[in-house]
Amino acid sequence: MSFATAALGRDVEIPTLDGRANLKIPAGTQTGKVFRLRGKGVRNVRSHATGDLYCHASVETPVNLNKRQKELLEELEASLREGSARHNPREQSWVEKLKTFLG
Repeated sequence: MSFATAALGRDVEIPTLDGRANLKIPAGTQTGKVFRLRGKGVRNVRSHATGDLYCHASVETPVNLNKRQKELLEELEASLREGSARHNPREQSWVEKLKTFLG
């Protein structure tokens, strides 16, 4: 999925064994997130029950950016640094690091 889709969230259409299905991507989705679509997988031969389909999120990093696109990304990065909110899901505050160390 695109960087914008992962950051902003939106509905995407994905292929399944029975055709296409809509999947709601939540805002802030990270690479490696697994989505489960119940009843969209392979049928069991013995019980004829339909299994689940698991979709692994993979966020594409844009390449070959033009000058304007680079400027926009640099503005985004600068605005993220200015804010007090945490934007990196792997980043920990010193309190979280202390809890990890003690726990």
